[in-house]
Amino acid sequence: MVTGGAGFIGSNLVDALILEGHHVRVIDNLKTGKLSNLDDARRQGLGRFEFYNIDVTDDEVSVVIKDFEPDMIYHLAAQADVRVSVKDPIYDAKINILGTLNVLNGAVNANVKRIVYAASGGTIYGDVDLKSLPVNESHLKEPVSPYGISKAVVLDYLRSFRHTYNISFVALALANVYGPRQDPYGEAGVIAIFANQVLKGEQSTIYGNGDQTRDFVFVDDAVDAFIKAQTKGDNLLINIGTSIETSVNSLYQVMCEAAGKKQNAVFESPRPGELLRNSLDITRALIQLGWKPWTSIEEGIGETLEYMSNKK
Repeated sequence: MVTGGAGFIGSNLVDALILEGHHVRVIDNLKTGKLSNLDDARRQGLGRFEFYNIDVTDDEVSVVIKDFEPDMIYHLAAQADVRVSVKDPIYDAKINILGTLNVLNGAVNANVKRIVYAASGGTIYGDVDLKSLPVNESHLKEPVSPYGISKAVVLDYLRSFRHTYNISFVALALANVYGPRQDPYGEAGVIAIFANQVLKGEQSTIYGNGDQTRDFVFVDDAVDAFIKAQTKGDNLLINIGTSIETSVNSLYQVMCEAAGKKQNAVFESPRPGELLRNSLDITRALIQLGWKPWTSIEEGIGETLEYMSNKK
């Protein structure tokens, strides 16, 4: 079962699971996900794919999980916008904490053996001292945004359910995932936003001075980590990124060069709740999952631009 399976990362994961021959049931409320993202899954997964338009906070989630009795649940459904969490932390907590508890309770009732959770490597550690970058999983968790707090709190619930109900888990602390199907008008997708604007010849906005950094990992690489977490990484938090810091200014320059465009961005005040610098130490992923990224930022941006150009 994949919650949030019609979303950007979720739908790419569903495609991979279908290709592996699994029977996949998707839960998504379609608030940010799109049915069109599941077109390939529908075509290729005849008889092995089902979709349910349900919110993870709905009581019906437990019924659907019990009916399906999945061997494992990939839990990706979330409120994933830092800005939204700052504006409305109660709404953020309702989805990311209470929604997750709803899924976990459903897992208990259905005797689910394993949960793979999409945590946030970009927010759960907070503003990390520069000498600690790239940050590893043992670092103190001091998230500064309500979104980061809600994603970090779930880690304790996963440990609790592991202790009480013997449900194993893997929490993948994702860096900034990007690539095909990311919504250029939606949450937290600066590469998709820039790509859409550059292709249209529209001016892009950089918040802050542009020197803030992020760890950008391509969606195919991230999906590979989810697949490997089916059987590895038991009961661990594992960073999934590249260990490379890329500044927003550098990102925009690479984007323009890849698109063959010459246009300047405008700068505005930084947004509350966002970090100055971030990159993830992925040593544990290599050791525990046998995983490492293979797509460079240049290659990934090229694939993203190609996908968005073909969508027009």
